[in-house]
Amino acid sequence: MTHASLSRPDPTSPSTYDLSGKRVVVVGGKTGIGLGIAKAAHRAGAAVTVASRRSVSAAERPDLAEFEQISLDIRDETAVRAAFETIGSLDHLVVTAGPELGSWGAFMDEDMRGLRSYLEGKFLGSWTCARHAAPRLPPGGSITLLTGGTAAKPKRGLTAVMATFAAVEAMSRSLALELGPVRVNTIRPGYVDTGLWDALPEAERADLREKVRANFPARHVGTIADIGHAAVFLMTNPYVTGSLLEVSGGELLVDWLF
Repeated sequence: MTHASLSRPDPTSPSTYDLSGKRVVVVGGKTGIGLGIAKAAHRAGAAVTVASRRSVSAAERPDLAEFEQISLDIRDETAVRAAFETIGSLDHLVVTAGPELGSWGAFMDEDMRGLRSYLEGKFLGSWTCARHAAPRLPPGGSITLLTGGTAAKPKRGLTAVMATFAAVEAMSRSLALELGPVRVNTIRPGYVDTGLWDALPEAERADLREKVRANFPARHVGTIADIGHAAVFLMTNPYVTGSLLEVSGGELLVDWLF
């Protein structure tokens, strides 16, 4: 057997979910889906940095003790640039941060402040993070962006959300070409049981979970661990780029509450 044959990857060997020795940065990684992705990456062996607008102490959030924290407001490009200069080299970036529920306003509002704020916090924020992370990623590294089912299924009152999510998904496909061999993908979650829904009374949240179990083909309420599993797959499979991975339990196949 020659040295060349020893060093050539075995094409029959499957990809693994191993992130040992890799550095993963999750923007928006302290709560909800971002936290699920950060925990999944850490369990896969990665050193994980979580970035958000506010750093918290281990006493406040002992569940974050295993991660490095960095302050980052994705709406401020100067802050984003400084954050990635501090971070330095990384292997994978995941951007889950976005504006708060209901911040987008309605189509016929008196002005477009809600829309502009939502675009800035989601589309331009994702763009800026990808832009400043890309030069620090190695060949085969990855960027993963996050949208939602509204990108594919219009819902009354959510025009700004749908337009923004569609823009993020289009950007992701374009960046897969622009940045290759760095890989760029999008996760499109369905309903996920997170603190995003805490504004609803507990009885309404329980009713919502029951509707999901009854109506979604998977008969399963989405969890942050489900999205974390998908994100680690995208980080570790070297042949996936320009892809949209829907993790929704079949939500878009049925008509339900929304």
